[in-house]
Amino acid sequence: MAKMTELITADKALPGRAEGLTVENKHHYLGTPIQQSWKDYATVIFGLGCFWGAEKLFWNIDGVYTTAVGYAGGFTPNPTYEEVCSGMTGHSEVVLVVYDSTRITLDELLTVFWEAHDPTQGMRQGNDIGTQYRSVIYTSTDQDYQKAVASKEHYQQLLQSNGFPEITTEIAVKDQFYYAESYHQQYLSKNPTGYCDLRGSGVDYN
Repeated sequence: MAKMTELITADKALPGRAEGLTVENKHHYLGTPIQQSWKDYATVIFGLGCFWGAEKLFWNIDGVYTTAVGYAGGFTPNPTYEEVCSGMTGHSEVVLVVYDSTRITLDELLTVFWEAHDPTQGMRQGNDIGTQYRSVIYTSTDQDYQKAVASKEHYQQLLQSNGFPEITTEIAVKDQFYYAESYHQQYLSKNPTGYCDLRGSGVDYN
């Protein structure tokens, strides 16, 4: 259990591989590409526990162009699901959210993020235990990073007034995202009865 809840260091991480996983480049629910240049869109990477439920949460939001699940925040290049679950890559299970910033703002997406999970649980989310389930926000710009930090400070005050401990969410400017295997992509669209225990703290952001 200790190994599952302690982040690996770079020198002990698995070596990974040079080539990324091949995934089907069509969103099962939205029909949009999940791999291309996003120069006409804004992006953010969220980790909030099991990535199946997290992805479904965001693909249902108006203004989101596409989503994909994958791995970020670790050391191992192009990891597999089994490697990430071993705790030996340092990655978190994440969802890449590609959105039209003229239709929805990062602040609105951050509201959804904070309310959808309990960001005070450290290396777990509910019954899912391990470093891959930690809460993270990875932005692509410094400006977005500042917005994310401000949103964390705001939500921290609300959580503390409701008896919750400190937020453990990692926030950083990182755009390295490794696509997960095709069977994980839009899993709850392909498997509508699939299980993913995603639940919030019950504390509203606004």
